[in-house]
Amino acid sequence: MRRIEPDAWAGLAALLVCLAVGTPTLLGVAETRVPRPVWGVLFVALLATSLTAAVLEDRRPRPTWVCYGAAVVLGWLTILTAPGAGWLPILLVFTATLSAYVAPRWTGPVVVVLNTVVIAVAAGLAGATFTEIGLSALLYLLIQTATLLSSLASLREQRMRRELSEAHLELRAASVILADTARAHERLRIARELHDLMGHQLTALTLELEVARHHDGPGARVHIERADRVARDLLRDVRATVGQLRVDAPDLRESLSAVVRDIPGLDIGVWIDDDVRPTEEVTMTLIRVVQEIVTNTIRHANATSLRIRIESTPDQAVKLTSVDDGRGSPQLRPGNGLRGLSERIDAIGGDVRLDGSDGFRVTAMVPAR
Repeated sequence: MRRIEPDAWAGLAALLVCLAVGTPTLLGVAETRVPRPVWGVLFVALLATSLTAAVLEDRRPRPTWVCYGAAVVLGWLTILTAPGAGWLPILLVFTATLSAYVAPRWTGPVVVVLNTVVIAVAAGLAGATFTEIGLSALLYLLIQTATLLSSLASLREQRMRRELSEAHLELRAASVILADTARAHERLRIARELHDLMGHQLTALTLELEVARHHDGPGARVHIERADRVARDLLRDVRATVGQLRVDAPDLRESLSAVVRDIPGLDIGVWIDDDVRPTEEVTMTLIRVVQEIVTNTIRHANATSLRIRIESTPDQAVKLTSVDDGRGSPQLRPGNGLRGLSERIDAIGGDVRLDGSDGFRVTAMVPAR
């Protein structure tokens, strides 16, 4: 079940407040300077354009800005055509606050100033005195400024948390890969020493026994042949051990668990089938791919849950599937991160599919060897 974010609750509360302050005018409690149906159309259009801008947010910038600009203008018309409607100027407070989420940063102060001018004009049209106009304009100026600054501070905090999570993930992945690389180098060093020391000695022993077998003495010949078999078996076992030390990969489950552990704000589940046995190169690639998937989820998806599964396929490949509960993106435009993810998989002979129709899904197939 998808969790509703605090921003969504705040948006719902703002919508309810807007309906509350506009309903009296719709019901005829306050007078309007245009026919009431016309004012009702303006009010509904204001809510619709504001809601559309909030839903689109940064997914489609240009339509978002058009909707937001229309909402600002409709807010001015709504206030000016019902200047005596009491708390109706609160609508402009919400349009100013919305700029922090859907428009460039410079837009907010400009909208606040223009909204304040409109509120002053509306107060004048309602017959307020100069002092009342000034106090009303000052009150709403302070309210708009406070809410806009609060929203900007909240967005800055969210951005810093995302950046901290990304840095934390990058550090974890780098640490895991460094540790795995160090272990691989140590295995390689041991393999070389085994081969140089024991392999050389055992080869010499085999040669000596081969020579001794051609000497006289049937009793000694049996033991010599038996020793020869033991030496040859031992040599074969040493070579097998050396080969295994060279190809064994670091533990994928342990490495991925270390990478995704304790990522703030995101519940990550990783399942790896027991029969998955990738090589070291494939393991390193999967670690980097999972890192990029998690980074992309933190940065863009606005998700609370991410599920990753790695399993073997009948054709001796490894399949990675990840899906989050974020907002997705029906029209995918991969950035540097997703392009890098595809390049890593292509480099080892795999392929990847991206799907943003329901959340964001990554399906990758890579050879196990």
